Amino acid sequence: MAKTATLELIYGLIGPLNKKNIDLTPATTFAANLELDSLTVMDLVADIEDDFDIILPLNMLPDLETIEQVADAVDTIVAKG
Repeated sequence: MAKTATLELIYGLIGPLNKKNIDLTPATTFAANLELDSLTVMDLVADIEDDFDIILPLNMLPDLETIEQVADAVDTIVAKG
């Protein structure tokens, strides 16, 4: 389970993109729930990378469908430092 602080920061980054105003939870998906297109997702990934000062490997991105999966990946990469 991702750290609460990580989830909260990611929720904040998603906020402006949440055009449907749905409640964000760890299980919220980028495609089905938020209906984000690939360009918007890549912009979000760039924001996440900037805020956490990390690089999310491109080969990992197709497997990250929910907010929790992204937050877990961020926590793992940050921990490896």
